[in-house]
Order: sequence, then C-alpha cells, then structure tokens
Amino acid sequence: MVMIKKLFLSALFFTIIASLLINPAYAAGRGFSILRDAESEMIIRKILDPILIAAELDPASVDSYLLSSKDINAFVAGGQNIFIHSALVLKAETANQFMGVLAHEAGHIAGGHLNNYSDAISEATSVSLIGLILGAAAIAAGASDAGMALMLGGQHVAHRTILKHTRTQESSADQAAMTYLEKSGQSGKGMMEFLAILGDQELIPERFQDPYARSHPFSSWRVARIRHRNEMSKFRDAVTDPFITDQFKRLQAKLFGYLKPAYATLGKYPLSDQSLYARYARTFAYHKSHKIDLALKEINSLLKESPDNPYFHEAKAQVLFENGKISQSLISYKESVKHLDNSLLLISYGHALIAMEDDKYLTEAVKNIEQGLRKEPDNAFGWLQASIAYHRLGDKANTRLATAENFLLSGNIGGAMINAKYAVDLFPKNTPKWYRANDILVTSASNLPSPEELKQKRKDKKRK
Repeated sequence: MVMIKKLFLSALFFTIIASLLINPAYAAGRGFSILRDAESEMIIRKILDPILIAAELDPASVDSYLLSSKDINAFVAGGQNIFIHSALVLKAETANQFMGVLAHEAGHIAGGHLNNYSDAISEATSVSLIGLILGAAAIAAGASDAGMALMLGGQHVAHRTILKHTRTQESSADQAAMTYLEKSGQSGKGMMEFLAILGDQELIPERFQDPYARSHPFSSWRVARIRHRNEMSKFRDAVTDPFITDQFKRLQAKLFGYLKPAYATLGKYPLSDQSLYARYARTFAYHKSHKIDLALKEINSLLKESPDNPYFHEAKAQVLFENGKISQSLISYKESVKHLDNSLLLISYGHALIAMEDDKYLTEAVKNIEQGLRKEPDNAFGWLQASIAYHRLGDKANTRLATAENFLLSGNIGGAMINAKYAVDLFPKNTPKWYRANDILVTSASNLPSPEELKQKRKDKKRK
C-alpha cells in the first residue's frame, strides 16, 4: 500500500490515486486527496456491488473512488463514477447507514440524473482532478483520444457533470435506493438514520454546511417518505450481515488511524480496547508518530491471530519500509502477494524490491509490477516503477514505452510523444508493444497544444 508524495510514492498505504500525478500542495489546500488502498477498495466494493446488481447496473461499469476530505459528502460525476469522502465513512454509525448512502448514489446513476445537471459543486472537489481521473480511466479502456480530451478539458467536463441535485431528484434517488435495499434484503433504517444525523444542517448558514447538505437538499418530507417506505418493507428490521459489519468497522478503524491525529486515535481506541479494530487503528497511529516498536507490536498481534491476512502483512510491510527497514519489509510484502493477487499489492512489492538498489532484485520486481499492470493498466506509478527497473536492466525499448505510458496517464503529452517515438523505433515492427507505442504516439501527437495555445498559456501565466 502506498502514499504518493510530490510526484512519486514514498509510503505504502493510502495513495493519491496512482493514475494521477497532481500537485499535493494544491490537493492539501483543497482539503482532500484521492486514496488508494487494496483493502479499503475491496470493502467498499463488497458493500456497493450487491446494490448495483439490485439496480440492474453492471458493477464492472461503475467505478468508486475514496477521497480524503473533512467534508461529509458523496456524489456521482462523469457518468458512472461514485466519489465517497472519507469523512462520510467515519460519520456513518453503521454499515447499513453507509449502504443507504451508496444506494442513494446508485439511484442517481440509474435515474440518469447526470443528464440534467445544474450548478457545479466546485467546493466539493477539484474539477481538474475529476477530469484527470476520468481521462485516465478512458485511456486505460482504450479510448485514448477521449481520455486525453477529458484530461485536458477536466475543468470544463467536471463543471458540467458534477450535479447539484434538486429536491425532486433527491426524492427519486431515495425511493430508488429503498428499492435496491429491499431487493438485496437490506433494511432502509440506516438511510433514514443517516439523513437524521445530517438533518440539522438546514439550520446552519449554507457556507458552513457540509457539501452533502448543499448537493443533496434535505427535507423532513424526504425522511418521512423513507420512514413510511421502510415501515412497509418486510426487511425493515433486517440485520446487516455480520461479515459486512466487521469489514466496515475495519475500514473505519484503518481510515481513522491513518487520517486522524494520533492522540485522537488513542482517545477513540484506548489501550484498554484490545479489539481487532482498536489494534488496527493504533498500528497506523503509532506508525505516524514514528513509534515503530509499538506499531509492530500491534500489527504482529493481529498477524498472530490471522497469519494469512494479506492486508495485515501489507500494513507491517509499510511500517518497516517507511522506517528504512526495506529488506525486512520484503518478507511481509511477499506474504501479502502470496495470499492475494492484487494490483496494488504487487506494485508495492515491486517498488520495495527496486528500493533495495541491488540489481539482483530487478527481475522479481519487473515480474510483480508487470503482473500488477496487467490487472490495472492505468496505474501511472506502476509504469514509473517499471521504467526505473527496465532502465537499470538496460532494456531501452521497454524503458521508453513504460515512460510513455506513465506520461500519458499523467497528462504530460509532450513527454509521452517523445518516448513513444523512441519506443516505435526500438521495438520490432508489428509486435504488440510496437503497436501500443504507435497508439500512444498518434494520441499524444494529435493532442499537443498548438503554438497559439502555448502562447496564450504563457500570457495567462504571466498575468497570474
């Protein structure tokens, strides 16, 4: 697991999305970053996918993203993309409440509400960031031209696709959500409870409200309709699957330990609490406080109970790696990929192997990174690490191609074009990688800004 700092990954847990290389100072100024974590993504999908199936949406066509933000919000943008703020995850008191929010957002997708957009929510997230995300996804799906257009015109696209919903659309999404929850055997009680938690937002001046209240207009009438619908449902008192409840509590503990100050974590999860969730949260709290021995003590206690858990092995690897114990971290990384074939874990393991700065580890590093990239071809950091390994192995063709892939996904069109041109010349003609290099070359060349556009950009820069 990894954290992008500046333009490379230096930590191994949550990340600013690996298909982007954005200015972290800008992201911090906006109060958010995009988080990538294998376990968190798995848990969210376990909760979300049954809802999407109930909504007759293809889970493979709906992407979900976790934002690190102190604002309570969730929204749909750019088609079938659900964005979830970490504060919302931490605010929910039960998995069923979180489930209700996801069902509501699925209702907006199924209802086609993005086709009826109105005001953009610029304060909820970075419009250019959304463009980068959607653009990288389009490129990975093979729509390179469309992807580059999205990345270059991210601000315009996001303003036009981030919806500030009307009360009518909110009520429609509520009712759709209740249908999806019933079809999947879930109670609508959590959805009603979460709206009640946010109910007092209407009494607060708009500029101080959570974005969720501004983008999802609240009304007592909405709550009354949900309550009535839930009372009529045979699942009104359905108990959430204990497994889902457990997974959601793990997600909350992990987020809290990583995102909150250590003192806050130790306040919520004191040493007297020896539950799995408390020890997991304290692992990250201690790690952030550079108390490596205490962090290892907590995670080792969890591994003793669950020796095959890939995420516990990954957490231990992170603690070791980020404290300079790279060779020791390799053991934990190897265990994590042994128990789970996951793109983020594989790329993190490859990154650690490269960090050993010993060429004897490069072949294993390339093997793991390539395996990870086959699963997630839009992972820019994976391509960056691949280019480093290929370069140290003296493989010029693959170095150029990997660099071109990284630049393309990062929005560096000129860099992508130059490296793709070298790759075209280095690979044998009519081979798969030669064709891929040609695709990148054509895409990047066709999207280069004109001399007039460059001149205008320089003028705009001077004015700033």
